[in-house]
Formats: sequence, C-alpha cells, structure tokens
Amino acid sequence: MRVLVHIDDAEQWRQALADRLPEAEVITSAAPAEQRRGADYLAVWKPSAELLREPVALKGIVNLGAGVDALLNNPALPREVPIVKLRDAGMSELIGDYVRYGLLHFQRDFDRYRRQQAHHQWREHAVIDKADWPVGVLGLGAIGARVAAMVAADGFPVHGWSRSPKTLPGIHCHHGDEGLAALLERVRSLVLLLPDTPATRHIIDAEALARLPEGASLINPGRGTLIDEAALLDALGEDSAAAEGEGRLRGALLDAFPEEPLPEASPLWSHPRVMITPHMAGPTPLGEALDQVAEALRALEAGAPIDTVDPGAGY
Repeated sequence: MRVLVHIDDAEQWRQALADRLPEAEVITSAAPAEQRRGADYLAVWKPSAELLREPVALKGIVNLGAGVDALLNNPALPREVPIVKLRDAGMSELIGDYVRYGLLHFQRDFDRYRRQQAHHQWREHAVIDKADWPVGVLGLGAIGARVAAMVAADGFPVHGWSRSPKTLPGIHCHHGDEGLAALLERVRSLVLLLPDTPATRHIIDAEALARLPEGASLINPGRGTLIDEAALLDALGEDSAAAEGEGRLRGALLDAFPEEPLPEASPLWSHPRVMITPHMAGPTPLGEALDQVAEALRALEAGAPIDTVDPGAGY
C-alpha cells in the first residue's frame, strides 16, 4: 500500500511511519504528482482541497489529530472514503495539565494577584478549598473523560456532560439539554472539550453564560467555535486594562478560536481577564500517534473492524 503523509514535519512522520509499516511505501505531499495520485491512503492534518482530489483510488484517510472539523469542512473530501481519527494518543495528559493549570490560576487567585501587581497592591485573598470548587467538563470522549478523571483526582468535584448518557467513576455525569443547564448552574470553572459540530457551535452563548454562577471562569482547550465571542466579551465586562472590577464572568483561558491565528484586531488580545495561548494545549505526541496511525492503516487494508468518523455527527 502507498501512504501519503501531509503535516508539519512531514518527513519526520514519513520516516517514523515507514519504520512501523515496512510493507508500505510512505511518501509525503512533496512527492511527484504521479506518486501522489497513486496513494491508497492519506495520513493528513488540514490537507488542501487540491491534495484531497489527487488520489484516484483512495481507500481511507487517517486524520492526524482528534479534531476533524477542518477535514469534514473541506469541499473536496470524498464522502464515501472511511475516515479514522486519532483518539487521545497521549494528548489527554497534555490537555489535562493545561486544564489543571487553568483551574489553579483561578482557584488560587493568580489572576487577581497579577492584576494587583500592575497597581502595586499587596492584598492576600482567602483560599477556597478545592472541594468547594466544582468543575464542569463539557465533552466526555476519550480526552474529556481522561481530563475529568485527572481533575477529580486533584480533589475537585467534577460534573461532566455529554449528549447521551454516560457513567464514569468519580464523575457526576449529566446529559441532554436539561443536564447541561443543571451543570452550568453549579460549577465555578467550565472546561470545554467538545468537538466542532453543528450541534455544538456557540453552545456557550449568552444564555449559557448567564446560567453560570457569578464569578465563574471558562477554560477552552477544545474548539474555537464552541463559544459565542460577543457573548463572552459581554459577560467579561469592562475591557480596560486599568479596570479593577470584574464582569459577571471572572476570566477565561482560551486556546482555540474560530479564526487562527487570532486576528490582531480581536479585543480578546487586550482584555485584562483573558489569557490567550496559540492552540498549544494538546500537541500530538509523535510516538503514540504513529502507533495508532500504523494500527489504523493495517486495519483498513485488511478490512478489519475499526471505529470511523461519522461525518453527519462531526466526530
């Protein structure tokens, strides 16, 4: 089989995948057009429409990440070809660390101390116990479930939400519209780990933000489309760097945005209660990811059972 790899550092991926699949010819998107047209499988991250159109007898696509929205929204995606995505592959540990940092940032008042420093203020805040700081995790897939477990192990009460019912040890699980409303009303920090689908876009809108308790915080290492940015800015309130007060929403740690890089004109850059990171919460660890890719390609080639992406559901 011939596998075409398209991702940053594609040559590194190509060499490592070739070591795991000695029976395959592994090429990159820099290969001659004739070789690209003969690819049986694509192992790709955010391929161009032109690249998707090139193979003449494509058997399958492996998405080199957990988020498949860029691939599913590509107009050249062949709808009859099965798609396999990475499921965790070590990303959950990194995303869990990102979330835990964000929780401590708000629970231990580092956001307030940072603003006090700018005004030369020396004032200590009383520590709120982790047991009194309930955390909501929206999205209980492979990554969300692992992150929820990590947060619970740290001593935070964790409420998780998914579209359909789930049961996870140590997690208060909610589902459906009523479950989402109940979760929002009782958490001090909300973590977003949902996929980008028509059903999840702007799931955090003005109504959802209004359900959160006064002074809640938001952490989004998931997808940028989950949040209505105008509603978020309104909930955060005053955007002046000199402002000492807080809006209804205490603050936000944001790693994903509808447009990336985040446009220079975005008011989020300068908001004193927003921290921005450049979509770095869960980089794909090469070793574990390549093991999954090799396993998926062998299964596709053999016609063996394998979990594939449902384009209609978006994941």
